[in-house]
Amino acid sequence: MENNDRCKLTILQTSDIHGALLPIQYANNGPTQSGFAKIASLIEQERNHNGYVLVMDNGDLIQGTPLAYHHAKLNADAPNPMIRCLNETGYDGAVIGNHEFNYGMDILNKAVRESRFPWLCANIVDEATGEPVFGSPYRIFTSPEGVRVAVLGLTTHYIPHWEKPEHIAGLRFEHALESAAKWVSKIRREEKPDVMVVSYHGGFERDLQTGEPTEPLTGENVGYALCTEVEGIDVLLTGHQHRTIAREVNGVTVVQPGSQGTKLGKVQLELERRDGRFVVLNKSSELLSPEGQDTAASIVELVSEDEALTQAWLDTPIGKLLGDMQITDPMAVRLKEHPLIEFINKVQMDISGARISNTALFDNVSPGFPSDITMRDIVSNYIYPNTLQVIRISGQDIKDALERSASYFATYTGEGPVRVNPSFSEPKPQHYNYDMWEGIQYKLNISLPEGQRVVQLDYEGETLDLNAEYDVVMNNYRAAGGGNYTMFQSKPVVRDIPTDMAELLASYIMERGTIEASLNANWEVVWNS
Repeated sequence: MENNDRCKLTILQTSDIHGALLPIQYANNGPTQSGFAKIASLIEQERNHNGYVLVMDNGDLIQGTPLAYHHAKLNADAPNPMIRCLNETGYDGAVIGNHEFNYGMDILNKAVRESRFPWLCANIVDEATGEPVFGSPYRIFTSPEGVRVAVLGLTTHYIPHWEKPEHIAGLRFEHALESAAKWVSKIRREEKPDVMVVSYHGGFERDLQTGEPTEPLTGENVGYALCTEVEGIDVLLTGHQHRTIAREVNGVTVVQPGSQGTKLGKVQLELERRDGRFVVLNKSSELLSPEGQDTAASIVELVSEDEALTQAWLDTPIGKLLGDMQITDPMAVRLKEHPLIEFINKVQMDISGARISNTALFDNVSPGFPSDITMRDIVSNYIYPNTLQVIRISGQDIKDALERSASYFATYTGEGPVRVNPSFSEPKPQHYNYDMWEGIQYKLNISLPEGQRVVQLDYEGETLDLNAEYDVVMNNYRAAGGGNYTMFQSKPVVRDIPTDMAELLASYIMERGTIEASLNANWEVVWNS
C-alpha cells in the first residue's frame, strides 16, 4: 500500500474564551500565561507541524472581560475585537454559546455578520419557521487528500433558564440530544462524511468512567448521552463547564479545553483510503498549554485600540470609600458577613425597593474595593453581566435556598480548615452558587447534615413565617433557578431591572460620590467543635 493512501487530520478547538484576548488580569494588569494571543501562537505552531488542520471555536466568545464589556456597551459600532481575532487567526467555524446572548441579539447578529467563518448551530431555531437561526446546522470541510469532515454545531438548550427573555425572543431551543440524533443520522445518510464531528457548547452530566450522574439531570449538559446514545459520532468537542478533558467515552474522542485561553484542545485522526473512502484507523485527543508561548504580535496590534479605550475606561475614578471593603480571605467572606457583600445587597435593595436581597462572591480572586474606586474595581468584583429581578417567594422557599447555599460547605466539626463541598468545586468551581442574604437574620450550622443546617431564620425580629410571601431581589440567573435553586423557578416577577449590575453599582457610587463601609452582621456560619 502506498503512503499517499494514509493521511492525518488535526482538529484544534478553543472554547469559553470569554473575551480573554490578552494575557493580563484586568484587576491589576498583572501578566498571565493564558489568553487568545498565546493560543493564536499555539495554533500557528500546530499548523506548521501538521498537514490539514481544522480550527473551531466552541462558544462563549464575545462576553466575559472588561474589554468585551466595553466593546458591547460603549463601542459597539466598532468591529467586534473577538471576531477580528478569530478572523485573523483563520478559524474554520464557531458554535453559539449561552453567553453569546448576554448583550442582546443586535450585538450577537453583528458579530455573526462580521465573521469570515461560518457559525454552526442546529438546535436554536426560529420559533415561527423552525429553521436554524445562526448560519448552518453543519458544514462539510474537505482536506487536500479528499477527506470529508462533517462538523455539526449544538448549543445547550438550557439557555431560557438563564437569559433575559428579550434577548432570546422569537427563538426556540430544541433539545441538544434529540437534535444530535436527528442531524447526525441525516448527515451520515446524505453527506456520507469520512469523519463525523459534533461541536457542542455543553458539557458532561455523568462521570466519564462510571456513568454515574455528577449533577442534577436537568438537560443543561448532555455530553455523556451524546457519546452513549447517538450512533455515528467520531469526535465530540465540548465546553461550557470550563473543564479540562481529553479522553474517549464509548469510542468517541472527546475534548474540553478549560476557559479563557488556558488550554487548546487537539484531536488527531489517522485515516486510510479504502475503496475510494477514508476509514479512521486511530484517534487521540490532548490539551496543549499556552504557557511559555509567545504572545502573537498580530493579535496584540489588532486589539490595541480597543485595549487602550478599555484601560482608560477602567481607570476612570467614580467615587471614594470610607472604611474597609477589601478582601483578603474569600472563605472568611463566606463564613461571616463582609462589608462588600452587605454593600452589594443594600444597593440591590435600594434600587429595587425589595426588603430582602441575596448575592454571591463570584470567585476567589475578587479584590474588594479600595479607598478610591474606579471602574476597574467594579468589574473586578462584579464579573457577570447580570441584571436584577424581584421575585415573590414563600418563607419556605427562602429556607430551602439557604439550605442549598449551606450545602456549599463540606460537613465540618472544627478540625482543620473549612472546606468546600466537592459538588461546588468539581467538575468546575461554583463559588457563584453560594448566596449571602440581607434583610433576614440567619445562622447556618455546617456540622449538621445537608438539608438540616438552617438553625436560625428571622425576619424583622420574629421567626420567619414559612407560609408567608416575601419579595426578594436577586440577579436574573438566580431568579430563573440557575445554580440548582429550583425553588425560584417560575415564581412571579414583581419587578425587572434590565440594567447590568456593574452599571448599577457604578451609578450608585457616582451619584453619592462617597460611600461608607458598614456591617450589621445579620448572618454567620457556625459549627460544633
